Amino acid sequence: MSAVRQRLPYLVVHFLAVTCNQNDPRRLVDLLAATPQPLSIPELLALDRDAAQSSVYRNLAVLELAGVVNRIVTADEFARFELAEEMSGHHHHHLICTSCGSVQDITLPTSVENTVTRELQRVAIRHGFSPTGHQMDLVGVCAGCQ
Repeated sequence: MSAVRQRLPYLVVHFLAVTCNQNDPRRLVDLLAATPQPLSIPELLALDRDAAQSSVYRNLAVLELAGVVNRIVTADEFARFELAEEMSGHHHHHLICTSCGSVQDITLPTSVENTVTRELQRVAIRHGFSPTGHQMDLVGVCAGCQ
């Protein structure tokens, strides 16, 4: 059993296994854990030819509500999905292409990440806000589309 699957809340997995008999949602979690970048539903379906499209949509919606996966909205017609940081243990940000919709994960150097976190904390304090984390997407045009 994968380390990611072990982190899945028991009730989420139990609920999904009972309500979504077709296409075990744990397969989606395993696919997302095994890929280095967020995936669209067509990409997930290409990786799991046995999956029913309706089940993938339904399972991703429930996994998103449960905080197991994150949806990344891009400029193209397909959102991308990835494991939530709490599941993967990997804090990162994204480069999102406004032309083709590709999403690339990036990890900032520790010193930069610490500076960003510190500055965001200062902004939060000024506004009476209690942050629980942050997400950062750099939006532009990828090298392949330039």
